[in-house]
Amino acid sequence: MEPPPIPAAAAAASPERLFDSHRLPGDGPLPLLLALLLYAPVGLCLLLVRLFVGLHVFLVSCALPDGAPRRFLVRAMCSVLGLFVWQSRPRSARAPRVLVANHVTPFDHNVLGLLASCSAPVLNGAAGFVCWSRGFLEVAGAESRAELLESLKGYCSQGGNPPLLLFPEEATTNGRVGLLRFSSWPFSIVDAVQPLALRVWRPFVAVSVAGASWVTELLWTFFVPVTVYQVRWLPSVYRQAEETQEEFALRVQELLALELGVVSTCLTAADKAEHLKRLRHHPPASRPPPHPSQPSGSRPQVPRNMASTENVHLISMARRVQEVLPQVPMAAIRKDLAQTNCVDTTIANLLEGRVPFVPEAETEGFVAAAPSFYGAQDPSTSQTAPASGKVFARSPEARQLSLHERKQALWDYARRRYKEKYGIAHAEESC
Repeated sequence: MEPPPIPAAAAAASPERLFDSHRLPGDGPLPLLLALLLYAPVGLCLLLVRLFVGLHVFLVSCALPDGAPRRFLVRAMCSVLGLFVWQSRPRSARAPRVLVANHVTPFDHNVLGLLASCSAPVLNGAAGFVCWSRGFLEVAGAESRAELLESLKGYCSQGGNPPLLLFPEEATTNGRVGLLRFSSWPFSIVDAVQPLALRVWRPFVAVSVAGASWVTELLWTFFVPVTVYQVRWLPSVYRQAEETQEEFALRVQELLALELGVVSTCLTAADKAEHLKRLRHHPPASRPPPHPSQPSGSRPQVPRNMASTENVHLISMARRVQEVLPQVPMAAIRKDLAQTNCVDTTIANLLEGRVPFVPEAETEGFVAAAPSFYGAQDPSTSQTAPASGKVFARSPEARQLSLHERKQALWDYARRRYKEKYGIAHAEESC
């Protein structure tokens, strides 16, 4: 029996798609550009008025003590600034002491602070009045990672302190394509975290631009008519027995990516810094045009030795993926590997149904090893349990459970086969 249909894949992640380099839609449709041009005088008036209102919001937040009344009042005043915050599944009273969320704008910690009392420690930048005025928590030993962890563990051990709010990506993205690889140190503070899925939307312009300062982002926030933040509180995630910090971080990252409908990438905050350096030296608008003898639509030529080395590396990774998932065509594997450059991420994308493909003829050993996924049954259990893949359940709940069982069986088999062939250590070095 053929595997169940796979939904359309999410957009592939690359630095150019993870980070917006332009604020205005230069290549957008003409009606949008005309609407932005007509809105500009209104936006400038809103900017001036909201600067005055924003000063009062800052004074009120400093004068009132932290609590539900202050959050309600400040949240109402922020609606005048064009900031609208919506949440689903409010935080429970017995939630973990550490909150983790994806990072989209420089004001994510302020927005989340309107929903629940939390403290975001300052990690980059000097401490002082600016740090305090932006709502960050000054922590001793922020220069050293070991001292920072000890300070945060001591902070969490005190029952009267608000929960910690951490952003494991350590850098902002546009929030539309994928997540940066989560750092493992936020998951070493406590054994349970509360994930938060954050979506941000605004009309006309990009939500955040790579390399822009927080002052620039604040002025654009006051200029646009509205900026909508949607926050979803996910169930608490607990660290399993014998699970490393890296595995715990990767599991939470996959959970948030699934909730947001984006992909998990192997890119880090350091990759974003390198991307910004390339943009400074070679901006998209000032890149040299192609040679006259070269067609305008053709790709720039790459040295043959470099291209052959990358091709051999890609083929090697594709073979390793196909040994784990032999029913997946090589073309689909190589296409996804060219975008992720990570064996583990490609295997996860294929198993989660993010990459569409037409399955090839499965080998006999693969079908026998994963009978529940393809609807086959083990002879010893054929008399006690019906074939979940061959019997069409009457209720939607039963059909969903059957699909989940088949996907879980394929996932367990692929993971076991991958570990037996390459070992856990080799699999971790593939990214």
